[in-house]
Amino acid sequence: MRTPPLASGSDGPHALRALVAIVLDALQEGARGRGGPLPAGGPDAVAARVREAVGEILPEQGDPHAVHTLVRAFAEGAADPAHPLCAAHLHCPPLAVAAAADLAASALNPSLDSWDQAPAASELEAMVTRLAAEEVYGTGPACDPDSLVTTGGTESNQLALLLAREARGGSVRLVTGANAHHSLPRAAWLLGLPEPTVVPAPDGRLDPAALAETLTRLTGPVLVAATAGTTDAGLIDPLPEIAAHCAAHGARLHIDAAYGGGLLFSTRHRHLLDGLDAADTVTLDLHKLGWQPVAAGLLAVRTAHDLTALRHRADYLNAVDDTDAGLPDLLGRSLRTTRRPDVLKLAVTLKTLGRAGLGTLVDQVCAHARAFAALVHDHPGFELHAPPVISTVLFRPADTPDTTVAAVRRALLTDGRAVLGRARLGGRLWLKATLLNPATGPDDLAALLHLVAESRATLVEGQTP
Repeated sequence: MRTPPLASGSDGPHALRALVAIVLDALQEGARGRGGPLPAGGPDAVAARVREAVGEILPEQGDPHAVHTLVRAFAEGAADPAHPLCAAHLHCPPLAVAAAADLAASALNPSLDSWDQAPAASELEAMVTRLAAEEVYGTGPACDPDSLVTTGGTESNQLALLLAREARGGSVRLVTGANAHHSLPRAAWLLGLPEPTVVPAPDGRLDPAALAETLTRLTGPVLVAATAGTTDAGLIDPLPEIAAHCAAHGARLHIDAAYGGGLLFSTRHRHLLDGLDAADTVTLDLHKLGWQPVAAGLLAVRTAHDLTALRHRADYLNAVDDTDAGLPDLLGRSLRTTRRPDVLKLAVTLKTLGRAGLGTLVDQVCAHARAFAALVHDHPGFELHAPPVISTVLFRPADTPDTTVAAVRRALLTDGRAVLGRARLGGRLWLKATLLNPATGPDDLAALLHLVAESRATLVEGQTP
């Protein structure tokens, strides 16, 4: 049997060029076959089509057409975040330039656990992580921030709790709002920390007065976790007030800005993050408002010294004499050992678009959210939860029970016509449109609202005796 071609080496580009052409054709065919933002039919129908298209995964003899077959089936059965009616989650359409850079990363396959596996990648990561930290904390002689590349918000939040625990002598109590991301209490459980204290968030934002009362009552080391961009509604906690209460009570502050962190690129919207630089740690996630392929997370730290808690020694990766001789020690840059060079796509995007280009994308999706909210507000058949803060709009058909609201969403998913999320706020169920596609137009927004109205009418008609 002839040895299959490798992705790197002198013949790698030639081998990849032919395969990329096949992949691109299969992606196009799959999108045509899907015909919308989501494959129609629901889970059972989609699973059956995938099984039929793929056949045997591990045949006795290999299939030379497997790349085309599987990529086409993969694309036909995908949720396409670039489709303007795919607006359920913080699931962005990645930029072509970022995806192209990711191909290079996959082909060369550096692993960021030792310098000799990733010489250029390690330096590029140091440049990007320093830049990200300075975006959050600024620069200056008294400023020594840093950041780490992570797989996303969940890993960043876990690391933030770990660093807080180590900085506070081996134990810390987490205090979160009722609006906090589920990964925070889960991280407390994973790290063996005490049961988190939950502060009310009556309007979807952490209540500063309730936080102050809680901090007065608690004893021992405390980590307060605030949110800049909640998953359900895109709301931002009152960060300056929260930071002031933390400072007054000697509590450490973490801000989960996995969603809202992208506002840093926007001159128009950056002020929404006032108070972010008061945090000891900040979660950022550029596979949301950064248009990166998954994964593209970061954890910024105000004081680089905090990262010494992650130092670890494995002689085959960071022997003392190698480190003393000047080889960079990468093992303390993550809890993971093998790590993809996710930094390449970040660096390529930042340099290609610049601050102005990324800021324009942020401004566009925020404007789309305001436009969609205005459509909802002006439509007598719909109810708007509140004006959007970032790019998430919560709405629901008026005079409709929660059961029907949920059924409308599922009907659109099953038909493959639109992808909307769901959120429960104020004791009611809302449809959630998370608008992350800068290319979405006014007609797309109107079409989305029309589909919801049509689906609701069909369901109500079917329920009428």
